[in-house]
Amino acid sequence: MADAVLFEFLHTEMVAELWAHDPDPGPGGQNMNLSVLESMGFRVGQALGERLPREMLAFREELDVLKFLCKDLWLAAFQKQMDSLRTNHQGTYVLQDNSFPLLLPMAAGLQYLEEAPKFLAFTCGLLRGALCTLGIESVVTASVAALPGCKFQVVIQNS
Repeated sequence: MADAVLFEFLHTEMVAELWAHDPDPGPGGQNMNLSVLESMGFRVGQALGERLPREMLAFREELDVLKFLCKDLWLAAFQKQMDSLRTNHQGTYVLQDNSFPLLLPMAAGLQYLEEAPKFLAFTCGLLRGALCTLGIESVVTASVAALPGCKFQVVIQNS
């Protein structure tokens, strides 16, 4: 419990610090800030992937890897499992979390909906980094239709 709260505070401060210097950075500045958060998440995802027990790394298929992320990795990072995993069986996966912990503090009002991408960039990187460590190159994007739920779309890059 204390770990989750500490992580949430740290994440909130990372986002706040990047936007503190220019609260309305414009498209170029905002993209740079999101890229910095995504890069931080990527490195953390790589580190998490490197700490996984070796027997967990012997996945046979992409779907098994994504199931692992939705259950075990999500549990380790957010103390809950992902709510839904869908695929088109052509390299695109949609991971849905109906009460994403990093969005819960903003769930009180619709005015925060446009601020949500700031709070999802790190997690996109986290997923991409973990997948990279497991040998899967991907592009991860996030979307929010209603707070505190969100969807992460993972598109596997064919080598």
